[in-house]
Amino acid sequence: MKVQLETIAEKTNSPFRLLHSPRLSDLFYWHFHPEYELVYIEGASATRHVGNHISQYSESDLVLIGSNIPHLNFDYGVATEYTHEVLHIKTDIKKEVFDKYPEMGAIKKLLQMAQYGIAFHGDTKRCIGALMKQWHQMDGFSFFSSVLDVLNSLSKSTEFELLHTSPYINRFKQRDQERLRTIHTFLENRYATKVTIDEVAEKCNLGREAFCRYFKKETGSTFITFLNQYRISHAKRLLLAGRTVTEACFACGFESLSYFNRTFKAVSEETPSNFKKRHRSVKV
Repeated sequence: MKVQLETIAEKTNSPFRLLHSPRLSDLFYWHFHPEYELVYIEGASATRHVGNHISQYSESDLVLIGSNIPHLNFDYGVATEYTHEVLHIKTDIKKEVFDKYPEMGAIKKLLQMAQYGIAFHGDTKRCIGALMKQWHQMDGFSFFSSVLDVLNSLSKSTEFELLHTSPYINRFKQRDQERLRTIHTFLENRYATKVTIDEVAEKCNLGREAFCRYFKKETGSTFITFLNQYRISHAKRLLLAGRTVTEACFACGFESLSYFNRTFKAVSEETPSNFKKRHRSVKV
């Protein structure tokens, strides 16, 4: 099983980024990113896979994941209606605020513990989950202050378990992380247009053949296969948001509707039309 480095788009200067009700249940997304992640899911029972830890959660889960710890999306394979909130915390605020000011000492310690992976339970999970479900309706200041309150509450909770016996260390070297980030950033900006292997290889300061060997080794797939999977994952989000199959096809960089349909079926084992029909009742 290969891991992907996820690039979190820099859309704002805020140290916090909320993903309200992301829907990736059809996508096996084993990934990591520098940002800390607080995830809450309700109305689902599925696999909790964080670093080397694998277990099952039932009905709901609240987990804090440290920087660069690989993890599987918590809604993978979920077929029921569920609520899903994901908060990304940039490392900058830890370095520039939490690490510097004594008033933030408890949150600093919490984020240090997050390198073990932390699963919360009991009243902590119930109360924090209820707050997280309100975040997408808050104005900027209320959201910001609420996040700090939540982190402070988590730092004081005793209702938790550590998912590893020692801090998880990502096996990827810094150079490889930066190179994978370069590739993901390029795809994030260009997946909707024509992309060539030569272009991406040049971004990585590698020749075409060297890049293909490197990419296959690190991800377990060819670049074209990975690009198609990346585009299909975006197409799924567009279909869930109400776009037509044709609109999703061309918005994600495919130049042929027939090729899009074949690729979608190869990746998802169903046609985009069937995927859209199955999720007509899903709100995003």
